[in-house]
Amino acid sequence: MTTTASSTTSHHLSPAFPGRAPWGTASKLRAWQQGAMEKYVQEQPRDFLAVATPGAGKTTFALTLASWLLHHHVVQQLTVVAPTEHLKKQWAEAAARIGIKLDPEYSAGPLGREYHGVAVTYAGVGVRPMLHRNRCEQRKTLVILDEIHHAGDSKSWGEACLEAFEPATRRLALTGTPFRSDTNPIPFVAYEEGNDGIRRSAADYTYGYGGALNDGVVRPVIFLSYSGNMRWRTKAGDELEARLGEPMTKDAVSQAWRTALDPRGDWMPNVLRAADQRLTEVRKSIPDAGALVIATDQDSARAYAKLIREITGTKATIVLSDDSGASQRIEDFSHSEDRWMVAVRMVSEGVDVPRLAVGVYATTISTPLFFAQAVGRFVRSRRRGETASVFLPTIPMLLGFANEMEVERDHVLDKPKKEGEEEDPYAEEEKLLQEAEKQQDEDTGEQDMLPFEALESDAVFDRVLYDGAEFGMQAHPGSAEEQDYLGIPGLLEPDQVQLLLQRRQARQIAHSRKKPDAEADLLELPAERRPVVTHKELLELRKELNSLVGAYVHQSGKPHGVIHTELRRVCGGPPSAEATAGQLRERIKKVREWATRMR
Repeated sequence: MTTTASSTTSHHLSPAFPGRAPWGTASKLRAWQQGAMEKYVQEQPRDFLAVATPGAGKTTFALTLASWLLHHHVVQQLTVVAPTEHLKKQWAEAAARIGIKLDPEYSAGPLGREYHGVAVTYAGVGVRPMLHRNRCEQRKTLVILDEIHHAGDSKSWGEACLEAFEPATRRLALTGTPFRSDTNPIPFVAYEEGNDGIRRSAADYTYGYGGALNDGVVRPVIFLSYSGNMRWRTKAGDELEARLGEPMTKDAVSQAWRTALDPRGDWMPNVLRAADQRLTEVRKSIPDAGALVIATDQDSARAYAKLIREITGTKATIVLSDDSGASQRIEDFSHSEDRWMVAVRMVSEGVDVPRLAVGVYATTISTPLFFAQAVGRFVRSRRRGETASVFLPTIPMLLGFANEMEVERDHVLDKPKKEGEEEDPYAEEEKLLQEAEKQQDEDTGEQDMLPFEALESDAVFDRVLYDGAEFGMQAHPGSAEEQDYLGIPGLLEPDQVQLLLQRRQARQIAHSRKKPDAEADLLELPAERRPVVTHKELLELRKELNSLVGAYVHQSGKPHGVIHTELRRVCGGPPSAEATAGQLRERIKKVREWATRMR
């Protein structure tokens, strides 16, 4: 194929999308879309992986390319594979706007002559791979694999995609997040081995969040993090209490997190109230701005919708994945000026509701892929200066994701691990530590069991995260200090956001210094001086303590359990598996002191 893109006209393109001028001169393509098109047309590859941040316009790029390939008879038909039923229909609607007709209801048999192709789901391909293979063998086909990481969701889906689309003339893979937490190979994705011997996915064209932010294609995101005290009862009947953001074991983090999200406590109502106030502020400059709560399950979604009605006096749209009317409800909400939508997983990825500007991350799903896709629902920019606001609990892992929004990741196919090791790189080590503590420490019992009962929660405004930096002092819900951050204008340039956050924190610090110490009932330190200890760091402290205790066993001749019991008696606190970072450091200091005395 020697034809250059700029010398031809895409006859499928309507005047509205992205312009009827010859492609290459059309002004409505974004720079990255133009660049990706130029690279594709120049190289003419069979497989092409485009990685573009959520909200950047992957659909526009893919359909422009599809139009070009159809026009030049490189392909004769199109198959779009999407993760969900809703997205399948969304693709068909977007294609129709440029004169490409896709059948989103196709199930079997010959396709109507009026259609250029079909839109199907990965699950649908998994059920009937040979049907789609036959279509590819009969006519030259372009296959667009939307959010292709889903082809690795299960081994059967990946195998079905390979079987179905191996004969395709061209394959275009799209994703906003090429990384997965597993090592399932993603079909039709090239992997290159690095100097460390690990194979990573290799994109043909990448357009990350950082670049999109600089170009004004996506909104900057302000993350508002809320801490608070959580109290719950374990299956063993023990009542535990912890503060979000304080160092604790992995299981305790999980239980405290779930306690915060319990709609019967005070944490969720306070965070929803704050998010609604933020939405009111944003709507002063973006009148149709909407808000979305991403819930863990359907019961929680219904309970959150009830809370929103009590707080705002208006009804929230509820979107449940197994509801046949879910797609229509999303569509109706997208074109309305309603304030709130509550959904479980299906709105987290790919669903296009550009007016969403405020989000509440009320789910315990903690993979970087899901987090990035969820935040991606709020970053689509419609005009310069719009900002997005996402509320989340002070969970170290989530704050880490928020601070790494601009990091570009690849899918890692190999992980340096021992034979049979679990996916968590620290899982084997932690398992050994837990076993050692159960044998050598006393009274660990069932503290790490997940079944529990949420008893009580409260909320404290903790910090603002923006552009990798942290701002703010802790404040009570409804306080003037909290309002300082909830009242940030919804229309600001990125550098203005940074400057405003710095000024508001400086004002809070100055105000704090004037108050008598007796009036300080919250930790009055700037966010950047209140580091959140991650589970990995906590694990390292437990490992260090166990090593020192092991060494002291040989010095003193006392059993491990006796030493652990004595450390708890002297330093206080729970068993090592439940101890905070501060408590572990105290015990490390004490056992070193004992060892020094015996020399």
